[in-house]
Amino acid sequence: MHMSEAPTPIIAGTRIGHVHLKVADLDRALAFYCGVLGFELMQRLSSGAAFISAGGYHHHIGLNTWESKGGQPPPPGTTGLFHTAILYPTRASLADALHRLIGAGIELDGASDHGVSEALYLRDPDENGVELYWDRPKEQWPLTPEGKLAMFTKRLDLDDLLRQREA
Repeated sequence: MHMSEAPTPIIAGTRIGHVHLKVADLDRALAFYCGVLGFELMQRLSSGAAFISAGGYHHHIGLNTWESKGGQPPPPGTTGLFHTAILYPTRASLADALHRLIGAGIELDGASDHGVSEALYLRDPDENGVELYWDRPKEQWPLTPEGKLAMFTKRLDLDDLLRQREA
């Protein structure tokens, strides 16, 4: 393909199926992802890996210590994963996630309203970036007068979000 040719778009419905993270301590990572966020442990391998999911899927997140047991996070100024984004189905379910973080004493790096979504930003025990978010219905997404997507970043009202939590 020449750069002057427009690429054929990827097929609609394509999704990122899972993320697999290198961690220093598998038990510590499971305590965060399962103990705090509520993912379910689907399988744990004696080789130092675990597979966790929401709702019984085979795995949304893989965790392993194969090349990273006892390791340190990459230093600033290096390439790598910026964050893993975990999509919640409703605003109330995101509020529940925030409640869990508060209960575990985990501080946020930030919280943003992007127009299309509302997002919480934090770090896991290995300093991997984590975004917890929900998408607004597409009909509510902000658009320019020409009909193009017009995402933005504003401060998210955490108190208002917490009021949305399902019982």
